[in-house]
Amino acid sequence: MSPEQSAAPSPERPAVPYSSWPSPISTADVARSGLRLAFPTVLGEEVWWAEDRPSEGGRTTIVHRSADGSRRELLAAPWSARSRVHEYGGRSYAVAPGRGVVFANQADQRLYLLPATGDGEPCPLTPPPSVPAGVRYADLVVHGEEVWAVCERHHDDGKIVRSIVSVPLDPLAPGGGEPRERVTGSDFYAAPAISPDGEHLAYICWNHPRMPWGGTELRVTRLADGHSWTVKGGSSESVLAPRWRDDRHLYLISDWSGWWNLYQIGIFGTSSQALFPAEEEFALPPWVLGTRPYEVLADGRLAVLHGREDLRLGLLDPETGALTDLDVPYDGWQPMLAADGTTLAGVAYGAAVPSSVVRLDLVTGRVEALRRDIEELPDVAYLPRPRPVEIETRLGRSVHAIVYPPANPEVTGDGGPPPYVVFAHGGPTAHSSTALDLEKAFFTSRGIGVIDVNYGGSSGYGRAYRERLRGQWGIVDVEDVIAAAEWLAAEGLADPARIAIRGGSAGGWTAMAACCASTVFAGGVSYYGVSALAPLAAATHDFESRYMEWLAGPPDPAVYAAREPLGRVEGITCPMLLMQGLDDPVVPASQSEAFAAALDARGVPCTYLTFEGESHGFRRTETRSAALAAELAFYQQLFLL
Repeated sequence: MSPEQSAAPSPERPAVPYSSWPSPISTADVARSGLRLAFPTVLGEEVWWAEDRPSEGGRTTIVHRSADGSRRELLAAPWSARSRVHEYGGRSYAVAPGRGVVFANQADQRLYLLPATGDGEPCPLTPPPSVPAGVRYADLVVHGEEVWAVCERHHDDGKIVRSIVSVPLDPLAPGGGEPRERVTGSDFYAAPAISPDGEHLAYICWNHPRMPWGGTELRVTRLADGHSWTVKGGSSESVLAPRWRDDRHLYLISDWSGWWNLYQIGIFGTSSQALFPAEEEFALPPWVLGTRPYEVLADGRLAVLHGREDLRLGLLDPETGALTDLDVPYDGWQPMLAADGTTLAGVAYGAAVPSSVVRLDLVTGRVEALRRDIEELPDVAYLPRPRPVEIETRLGRSVHAIVYPPANPEVTGDGGPPPYVVFAHGGPTAHSSTALDLEKAFFTSRGIGVIDVNYGGSSGYGRAYRERLRGQWGIVDVEDVIAAAEWLAAEGLADPARIAIRGGSAGGWTAMAACCASTVFAGGVSYYGVSALAPLAAATHDFESRYMEWLAGPPDPAVYAAREPLGRVEGITCPMLLMQGLDDPVVPASQSEAFAAALDARGVPCTYLTFEGESHGFRRTETRSAALAAELAFYQQLFLL
């Protein structure tokens, strides 16, 4: 018997039907978890971070941990530090030493300064926009007496213009309140970084139809006269995360070798130098603005993240090329590092350790968790143990996946292999890690296994693996999740009659398309999934408006109909559960509504649930709890045969 299957029943562990095991993990536990800790900042003994709170409708606050160890929330409701640049947002605050904290407010998208004293209301730094919430800021960084940011302006005619701007921290200073445009002309910008002497601005830019993981340019602008030039990058090279080494040299991450590796380059035409060439990633795709996958320390070394499934934390000496991983009690790190001297902060996780804001003293070696996204964990025996695997498809391709077998110390299965759910992540250029996910444990503790598939197109395995999906969306991703389901059955890990699939956004597309293309799945669940390409291309937000051309090729009704779930609905026979936020600007509700109507017209069982006030990715506790309860009930109907 495979070790993933339950042991034989015993007096201590009675046999209970799979999917109905008693579990201490409730829908409320899952809904309350996932504070979405992000973007730490460290200055000496002080640490700040952003914190999404599902229990407050997904409001984002800023938390400060002082030198004495006390923790204080800086933003009270209804303030919310959330940017809508690219709709996905990103780093929405910056610390201004001695002045306070600058942040982008969710409601009106203006910049505000919260005084360092913490007394009184935040003071607006930017004027009200003519279009409500029409001037947005993200990727904030403070330099001198100004805050710099990526700015996104929405005009009445629908035109969107982006730039990098600076805004005085004192709104009463000459010109205060009016953003000063520093660079513009490209469709997109990211990662503004000012040189130590204040003379140059480095940044990343790119244009439609490319995405930032496809092709970007690292440019430098001389601030005295606005003269700009390209330092590295192009249409087939993704350059990310510039940081200044000194006044004339930059560090950067580039995938020109096929992997996102670290380099050093001079800003006046010198060639780049690889610091640690390796077939592993030193970054992940920048779906949000403001990620920082490495930091420069006081002694000149770099704190770096590198790996594949999970990014490990190490110290890299750029002079010798020596890379030493740190001995820390975490399996992986989010690309959100911050450093000050010999102090480092980041967001780390483990398979049985909640995602945490962590502070490290690189001199003493002390590691301290300041905040966890799950305050109380169930007994570790209820948590699944992830096992990374490689699966070979019928076409001979290797597909990466992570298996999470059912786990429950109280009961065992009622005979035979358990049911499984294939998870398809969003993006599709995203990545699933082995991070503790209470949602997965919710299912595995009830006797439902999970296999999380990093299908072709996923990040984390080099550019060639991402490029598998180019022009093949709806083909490669579908073949890979089907291969994962067939592998589970062939290995005796899952009951072939009880394998379902679920996914959100692009993962919802894959789940629906896979159910149209194969009878291997007993049912499918889509969270705000894409069902039709042409309507999405016409209605989605600007950041991804041309992404469809890379994923499925230029608009072609015949090709699109052959790929999209709505065009292949005649092939589906299994029940479906569709869930959708009604205020979704990324994948409009019409996508789920059209697919539900098509299934209903064919007599295929379909439940379609909508949620008022929810956008792309459910943020409210009540929504997350209701959606998870509906999903479990759906699986129990499928699996309790």
